[in-house]
Amino acid sequence: MVSTPFDALAQAAFASSQAIFAVNSPTSHPARSIERLSDKFSIASPPPHVTTLQANADPFQKIQVAAAAQKELTAVLATSDVLLPAIPHLFKAASQRSAVVLHVETRERDATNNSNNTNSKEQQGSVVPSNADLMAVRQTGFAVLTSDNTQAAFDLGLVAQAAAVHTSTPFLNAVNASSSGSEKQQIKLDHQKVAPALITDKDFEAHKERQAAVSEISLSSLYLNPKDNAASVLAAASPEEIYNKVEELLAVFKKQTGRSYSPIEYQGPANPKTVFVSLAIGSSTLGHLIQKHHQKDVGLIKIYLYRPWSERHFLKALPASVERVVVFEQAPAAHTAWTPLFLDVSASFHAAETAWEGEIPKIVSARYRGSGADLTDNDVKGALASDQPSFVINPHYVAQAASLSTPLQDSDVDTPYIQMLNQVFQGRLNIENGVKTNSVWGSAQQSPEFGYGSLVTKVAARARFAELVSKTVQDSALKISESLRKALTQWHLNRSDSKLAKRHGDEAIALLQEAKESLVGSLAEINAQAAHFAKPSHWLIGADSWAFDIANSGVHHVISSNADINLLILDTEPYTARTKNPEYRKKDIGLYAMNYGSVYVASVAVYSSYSHVLHALIEADQYQGPSIVLAYLPRPDEENVSPITVLKETKLAVDTGYWPLYRWNPALDEKGEEPFRLDSERIKQDLQQFLERENHLSLILQQNPDLARTLTHSVESETQARDVALKKKAKDDFAKLMGGLGGPPLLILFGSDGSNGEGLAKRLVKNAKLRNLNARYTAMDDVSIEDLTLEKHVIFVVSTAGQGEFPVNAREFWKALSAATELGVSETKFAVFSLGDSHYWPREEDAIFYNRPGKELHAKLVELGASPLIDLGLGDDQDPDSFETAWAVWEPLLWESLGCKPLEGVVEEPKKSADDAMKVGSNFLRGTIAEGLLDESTGQLAETDTKLTKFHGIYQQDDRDLREERKKQGLEKAFSFMVRVRVPGGVATPAQWLAMDSISDVTANGTLKLTTRQAFQFHGVVKRNLKKNIQLINKSLLDTLAACGDVNRNIMCNPNPHQSDLHKQVNDFATNLSSHLLPKTAAYREIWLDEKLVKGEAVVDHEPLYGPTYLPRKFKIVVAVPPNNDVDVFAHDLGYIAITNKDGSLAGFNVTVGGGMGMTHGNKKTYPRLADVIAFCTPEQAIETGEKVMLVQRDFGDRMNRKHARLKYTIDDRGIEWFKAELQSRLPFQLEEPRPFKFTDNADRYGWTQGQDKLWHYCCYIENGRVKDTPAEPHKTGLREIAKIHQGEFRLTPNQHLIIANIKESEKARIQALLEQYKLDKLNYTGAMLNAMACVAFPTCALAMAESERYLPTLVTKFENTLEEVGLRDDAITIRMTGCPNGCARPYVAEIAFVGKAYGAYNVYLGGGHHGERLNKLYKESLTEAEIVAELTPMIRRYAKERHDGEHFGDFVIRVGIVKATKTGKDFHDLS
Repeated sequence: MVSTPFDALAQAAFASSQAIFAVNSPTSHPARSIERLSDKFSIASPPPHVTTLQANADPFQKIQVAAAAQKELTAVLATSDVLLPAIPHLFKAASQRSAVVLHVETRERDATNNSNNTNSKEQQGSVVPSNADLMAVRQTGFAVLTSDNTQAAFDLGLVAQAAAVHTSTPFLNAVNASSSGSEKQQIKLDHQKVAPALITDKDFEAHKERQAAVSEISLSSLYLNPKDNAASVLAAASPEEIYNKVEELLAVFKKQTGRSYSPIEYQGPANPKTVFVSLAIGSSTLGHLIQKHHQKDVGLIKIYLYRPWSERHFLKALPASVERVVVFEQAPAAHTAWTPLFLDVSASFHAAETAWEGEIPKIVSARYRGSGADLTDNDVKGALASDQPSFVINPHYVAQAASLSTPLQDSDVDTPYIQMLNQVFQGRLNIENGVKTNSVWGSAQQSPEFGYGSLVTKVAARARFAELVSKTVQDSALKISESLRKALTQWHLNRSDSKLAKRHGDEAIALLQEAKESLVGSLAEINAQAAHFAKPSHWLIGADSWAFDIANSGVHHVISSNADINLLILDTEPYTARTKNPEYRKKDIGLYAMNYGSVYVASVAVYSSYSHVLHALIEADQYQGPSIVLAYLPRPDEENVSPITVLKETKLAVDTGYWPLYRWNPALDEKGEEPFRLDSERIKQDLQQFLERENHLSLILQQNPDLARTLTHSVESETQARDVALKKKAKDDFAKLMGGLGGPPLLILFGSDGSNGEGLAKRLVKNAKLRNLNARYTAMDDVSIEDLTLEKHVIFVVSTAGQGEFPVNAREFWKALSAATELGVSETKFAVFSLGDSHYWPREEDAIFYNRPGKELHAKLVELGASPLIDLGLGDDQDPDSFETAWAVWEPLLWESLGCKPLEGVVEEPKKSADDAMKVGSNFLRGTIAEGLLDESTGQLAETDTKLTKFHGIYQQDDRDLREERKKQGLEKAFSFMVRVRVPGGVATPAQWLAMDSISDVTANGTLKLTTRQAFQFHGVVKRNLKKNIQLINKSLLDTLAACGDVNRNIMCNPNPHQSDLHKQVNDFATNLSSHLLPKTAAYREIWLDEKLVKGEAVVDHEPLYGPTYLPRKFKIVVAVPPNNDVDVFAHDLGYIAITNKDGSLAGFNVTVGGGMGMTHGNKKTYPRLADVIAFCTPEQAIETGEKVMLVQRDFGDRMNRKHARLKYTIDDRGIEWFKAELQSRLPFQLEEPRPFKFTDNADRYGWTQGQDKLWHYCCYIENGRVKDTPAEPHKTGLREIAKIHQGEFRLTPNQHLIIANIKESEKARIQALLEQYKLDKLNYTGAMLNAMACVAFPTCALAMAESERYLPTLVTKFENTLEEVGLRDDAITIRMTGCPNGCARPYVAEIAFVGKAYGAYNVYLGGGHHGERLNKLYKESLTEAEIVAELTPMIRRYAKERHDGEHFGDFVIRVGIVKATKTGKDFHDLS
């Protein structure tokens, strides 16, 4: 029997929960509903354990802790009046991904909440509307379901339980007690059938594993900024996933019961002009009236799933014919200009992610009082006829309480913040100033000092009362009952805790009243001052005008008082109208206060997150000391301010970091927790600097001397004095500490784009310890230049990047240091070792670039007054032992300068590879990647982790086009990630193509890159989308593991040989070899797919092939099928050349070893090399042969010098015969001699071709492999449409193009039509363009020195007129371009190659073999576009005129002596 909504909710909860908490209050006892259950069916085994808690004992703290610890599906039964004080715990439960389902009856309540504060008589009788507390917690991270009757509450309760466990997201399921109609409604309780269909034991286990992966993280909520935070840490379910999961579960529910719900449900005619929008809760009467009287012309959208709010689904549900939207919503308790649902609806029409076709309808706000149950048809008609933007729809409603007024409604201040104070603190609230003046809006200069003085008086009065209580309970001569003495003692001990003070104060007051007639002396005084038992919440209200002069405004005196006083300071200046003149800008009160260390500070914005404001207000009140809440409420200078204007101003302010949302709670520091919580994504640069190291005002004084003069002198001198004292103390304490541990402390700073600089820094640390020195090291950008003033000895190791530039992790440090004119480093001694290449820029005028960073750093430090320990050390890659030659001389001089005697009897640790050490320390590629993904304060990962993510197929990048502008704005780089998908042989299904297409839109930059190694590549994946990207890729049955890193990478294979049967054989081989050589670590699946393969803390992992150090460098394998060499088989570490039998079947493979493209400009020790053909193996022997080739390189490759770490150098150092012998010694079978083969080209076969199996294949030209839509060529859309109907394969070619493969004759015409429709059949390019290939380079590649992908087509067009003119339009000339010398587009086997040297300058190489059989040779260096055209145009004309029949361009330039032939890699640099 269901007699109350709680009975239905209790039944749903018991049927599908693992734990239940019932929160009882004086007016509600949900525990009784559980006790009344006659049906104790439960899918949980054992059945749920039930715990009863009291509403006045902070129940949600216990619930949140229990849910996090037990990781069980937890149901809570409570009334809405317990929600407000639970806000901090709700945030935390959401951040911990607890599967908590809060089943709530919403009820009106007395605004005083039974407070005993006798100073709030004017509040007696006030009523808080039933939905007010529900709306207050809508942005805590809980998903919110609402119901309009008891049946729906029961049904959605079951769905909420299931959705919570499926998505690891807490849910709130709300129903209104006064309008649920359970006494009239026959409730169908079919939980025994439904619950098992919605939740299984596997679902419970999956949730438990997901939550187990969650550590304590920022309390940023998924719903603070739903669009921006869609991919939260630890792959928290996105709003779209939650919506889809609820929709999916509702479909299951319908199948089981026949009862139908939609998350957002439209009811009414097909083409209405007016549509009401309402939450399901409170909508019953409205829906009945519309259906009865207006069903032909008025519709209703009923919102069952309110959070997450889905703009897309809302607009999808709204009929296109609508001209007027009436938002039906309960009038709120706190006055705001616009109600929550109204703002959600309004914003939906302006969201960037959604689009409304046609004119935006007029949106009005119809607010109802009470539960909405008393609504009449006249009210509905009035709403339909009203032309007001906002109105009360049922003005005739009379509340049960005497009045709906609140103590602040008569105020002249129209602000939601003050009403929120009243909502949270009710009878305890004491606002001392500013409420009934216009100073809150900044139009008056009222000082907080008067209010402060008044509050100090009240605080002192309560302190005297506490002293009176203390003396009374300690007075043994006073006759006092033990119960009263205990109550007074407990109150005194807990007087600073508002809840406990109220509880024990109430007990004391009751006991004092019982003995009222006999009270004398101090007891009588206590009784007379009983109002002091309640802990008041003291607040001062101020305006942004206080921020112009912190000292004179009185703010300084308040925050330095250490008194338990709270300041609410409103800022109303719109972002778009903000003051930009630095002399008149407002000072950051928050930063100023945070520097005191003992002040609670929060920055909030009500129209960004209402719940965040409430959370901050509660924390500020609980903090024992001064608190400041900075509240943003933009007030545009307009007569009629629209909600969209205010929303946009708030969004701009928050999203740009102008108004970051954060909380600084020093009380957390005492508990060992991080005191700072960032609740928005962006943060101001000066706030970031404070968090890292510095006093804010000190920075201003150093960097802006003109601005310093506008600061009040008293504040300036006090802050500077404090800053100097703190720094001196830190410096002295550090020196004492380190001095006591050994010799002089060393700070070792490195700047390194590779591993050499960091490796030397680590080596210095180890060698320092051998000499009893205390050393630590870090990247230069990880310290401030001011930190140098605290150090006595600083050692710099800095590499040279680009044209004499500092490495990426040293540039910000150098920028600050180079701009400094004064720095207190007179007591600092330093040494600099610089790494460079004296021949990188061979022209005489470019000699200045050699080791320029180290030279400039050394000179600047001397200029600032620091003393060099020794002369500058210059490491040169051209020396016999590279930089080690100079290091061997420089390092001993360094130890001597520090007073260290030569070591006797101690063997210094031998040199080790920094990268190998990193790999060993990474715990099989885990590192701190998982933790870095949780860090929402930055878009990047830690430097070491970015090396590890390469093994996972991920490169961290930034948009280099935006670097300078973002620097000017004080923003970090526009970090994003490149994700590479491993596709062995380049073969994908149509379903996988559709998945890649979708993933590029959802998580990347909307384009799809086909790489030179037959892989998919995503660009522009921001960190918050990274995990989602990887998960979606794996869902398509592809992955990214080993697509990069020091392992075997994606194996390439000829995509479409003439023999179709042969392709399957070689592709199967490539796939099997790729699988065999994959790393076996479980880290990939743990980090990205949330799979825990080993329970407990210990992770047991191993790498049977690679070991903990993996390979010295990357390892690349290809499979070629003659006569086509499109994979450039000689350009890779290991190659297989398919050899066929006479019948065309696969006989085996010729094996090639030692190829590789990468080299370094100017460093002749690095060079490209073509592979040697060493043997033949059968198909059965091929995998083991490949494994052993890789293991030889694993064991003998150079691990100290990554520039010398590829297999090509191992073979050249030891000889090819040595390699063949070493390989043979590891094989159980004898390799055979190579068999004959012949290559004729390395290009793709464009257009239609037919295989031996009569299936058709079409090769599309994809410019540089970038699949995208343009107005003229909508290729991405076209390939998507083809994938929807295609039943064959998509094959990525090694030249970055695409083959639509295995098309049946019956489907060919249909595919051809789509090719024509989407311009994919366009093949009328020149032979040069069809054979051109480029790497990505700018803007994302960190190594790029020049443009490539974006520029090569433009450059090729410069020659096309000449090619046409001389009759070479259709001749194939292989052209390759790369943005750096690392060789990703295999430029050194091209007939013409352009290799970036600097922006706009390229080295030109000529003479590569037409089918990849010969390396090219440097023709000229550092040519601009004009110089390239001037050099090559006459060369092309000469080629057309003088070439022999069938002679290719590469052969021609060698024959006529333009360049000499390159016969081996070692003579690549030989130009003589």
